[in-house]
Amino acid sequence: MVQVVLVDRKDRFLGLEEKQKAHQRGVLHRAFSVFIFNSAGRMLLQKRAYSKYHSGGQWTNACCSHPRPQAGFESDVHARLESEMGFDCPLKEIFSFIYKAKVGGGLTEHEFDHVFLGTYDGPVKVDVAEGDGYQWIPVSGLRKDVKLNPKAYTPWFKIALARVLKHQSLLVSKKKK
Repeated sequence: MVQVVLVDRKDRFLGLEEKQKAHQRGVLHRAFSVFIFNSAGRMLLQKRAYSKYHSGGQWTNACCSHPRPQAGFESDVHARLESEMGFDCPLKEIFSFIYKAKVGGGLTEHEFDHVFLGTYDGPVKVDVAEGDGYQWIPVSGLRKDVKLNPKAYTPWFKIALARVLKHQSLLVSKKKK
C-alpha cells in the first residue's frame, strides 16, 4: 500500500494516508514536480500514460510523484526521475506551492508541491507504465499551446509553468554573463 505524507499549509507533517484515499478525500499532501530543460532551452514534457489512475494522456513536466514517508526529497526526486525518464541529472528546488484540482473519477489533487529544476542533454527512455511518450518543446510554442489547449495539460503543470519559466530564464541569463 502506497502512502502519502499529509501536511498542513506550512508543510508540517500531520500523518500518513493511503494514496488513493488521500485523492478521494482531497486532503493536502506532499508532492514534488521535476522540470527539465536542455541546453537549447527546450522543456522536456512527458505524456502521462493513459493507464494512470488520473490525468492519463495529458502532457506534464518531466516527472512528478509523492515522497516516501521515511525518505527525504533528495533521494526520491532523483530516483523517480531515473525510473520514469531513464536518466538523472543535478536538480535544485526552486519553489513550492499549494494547489487543489479535481482530476476526474471523483479524485482531487490537493498538494503541497515542491518544484525542482534541472538541465539535461542526453537520451530519454520513458517508463511505459508512467508515460506514453515525451517531447522537447520550445518555450514559446509551449506557452501558446497551453493557452490554446489547456485541457491537454495537467493542472499542476499549468499552475507552475510561469514561475518555472521565470527561474529558467534567470539561469540562462546567468550562463550568458
